[in-house]
Amino acid sequence: MAKLSAQEIIDSLKEMTLLEIKEVVDLMKEEFGVDPSAVAVAAPVAGGAAPAEEGPSSYDVVLAEAGANKIQVIKLIKEVTGLGLGESKAIADNGGVIKEKVPAKDAEEMKAQFEEAGATVELK
Repeated sequence: MAKLSAQEIIDSLKEMTLLEIKEVVDLMKEEFGVDPSAVAVAAPVAGGAAPAEEGPSSYDVVLAEAGANKIQVIKLIKEVTGLGLGESKAIADNGGVIKEKVPAKDAEEMKAQFEEAGATVELK
């Protein structure tokens, strides 16, 4: 089996849905006994940054603006929340809370995904 480069793995992840990425993370936990998200959070701390535990332990993920790729944002809202298309579109059109009391680590990941789709998201 050919060895994949780190960039090839990242490119593959960009093509996956959130649920597919979660499955990959779960498989990594099983296979290697390591939580990859914990490693990603620990790396900046080792570099001298402030510890992640200083902030709140959970956030409300709030959509401020859907941006130019509204359809992609609607799909992402639908995927993350499990809401129907109409409800997801209403959040994309009007802004508002996407998900409440999300653990800090998950909230940061969710924010990054929405920003990648072109949306403006706040953690409150």
